[in-house]
Amino acid sequence: MTSEHAYAPPANGWRTFVIIWITQALSVFGSAITGFALTIWLTVTAYPAPEQRQELAFALAAMGISFFLAGLIAAPIGGAWADRHDRKTTMIVADVASGLVSILLVALLLTNTLNLWLLLGLNVIAGIANTFHDSAFDASYAMLVPREKLPRANGMMQTIWALSGVFSPALAASLIALPALLRQSGVTHWLSSLSDGTVLAIGLDIITFLVAVAALSVLHVPSPKRTDVGTDQRPQASIWADVREGARYIWQRRAMLWLLGTFTVVNFTAAPLYTLLPLVTRYNLGLDAAAIGMSYEASLALINSVMGIGGVLGGLAMSTWGGLKRRRIFGVLIPMIISAIAEVAFGLSSLVYLTAAMGFVTAAMIPILNAHSQAIWQSITPNELQGRVFSVRRVIAQFTLPIGTIIAGVTGGIFDPGMVIAVMAMIAVVFCTLQLFNPTLRRIEDHTRLSQ
Repeated sequence: MTSEHAYAPPANGWRTFVIIWITQALSVFGSAITGFALTIWLTVTAYPAPEQRQELAFALAAMGISFFLAGLIAAPIGGAWADRHDRKTTMIVADVASGLVSILLVALLLTNTLNLWLLLGLNVIAGIANTFHDSAFDASYAMLVPREKLPRANGMMQTIWALSGVFSPALAASLIALPALLRQSGVTHWLSSLSDGTVLAIGLDIITFLVAVAALSVLHVPSPKRTDVGTDQRPQASIWADVREGARYIWQRRAMLWLLGTFTVVNFTAAPLYTLLPLVTRYNLGLDAAAIGMSYEASLALINSVMGIGGVLGGLAMSTWGGLKRRRIFGVLIPMIISAIAEVAFGLSSLVYLTAAMGFVTAAMIPILNAHSQAIWQSITPNELQGRVFSVRRVIAQFTLPIGTIIAGVTGGIFDPGMVIAVMAMIAVVFCTLQLFNPTLRRIEDHTRLSQ
């Protein structure tokens, strides 16, 4: 089995990672633009009438759940695949598949044949492709980046997601409105003949996939050599055996189980904030918003924007600082506690600006804790096992998100939505504070005692 101490990343590994990071950042932006554009298409084109509100709600929920669940179900296979095959090729094929999905979307939109069920089917394919891509990419960090730079690399990746949340909606909205603006200006152009610019937004996404594929095709992304290959140079174990091995690796290390369990709890308790934010803004902050002359739409946009900026600054701080070099578990737990305390105040607040400030703190902590966690997993998991271990980790850590979302939707309609957020966040505060005193979790980076 490959040891992280026996492997040295290539001399130009950091440069390779930065190039991939830049091109993948463009791809993330493109995907976010497509997601926003399709949301607008569902709202304005597919289900525009007031009496279609329930159908629209179902469509929006189905879009999110289909992508998330498809990726979550495919994660164990994607992780095992990343450990069995060339990771660079896996990323390229996944990017090509995602690009083809976008091309089909454009064709269906141009021919006015796109409907919800076709959209959901393509969304499932995109979710699976995204999982295979991320499984290969996440497992490639430690093959490219020196161990001491892993937190910085992870901070850079966290920044991408935050930035896409801030800028992609505005860019997508601008592209969607472009044909109408051209018609209003009297400009005669083929763009002005489009009913809207949804195809332009998705077309930009296609270009970003092409850029990502072009960059990957000329870069060297190493894959680890497995020790269980036969005479035909293929792994002797089945892909399902690989999945079981990933689960067994975590199960046999109590510290990793505790870290994974902590994220499972925190993901569950964090779901209400994002699910109930529109309700909190309308009902808990409505009086204050009216008092300061702010509409519901403006106050909701303000809170979302401030949270997005918090995520960006948290990611930039982590990228610049590089994170803790020792005892990284405190770089996970302390930001978790700070974030959860801010969530409590977020839920209890009746003031728009205070709520936005608490949202900023909550979002700023997420890149820091995620980057430290990813660095821990990368440093203690052998390179040749990272794909399958990380995929099992993803399934277990994230399966509570949809559960928390459903519970939030039910309880938020019965009780005060802000109180639901505060109570759930308080559970996270107590749980994470107790983990600071958990001796097993605190020694997670002690390789000599990891399996104890």
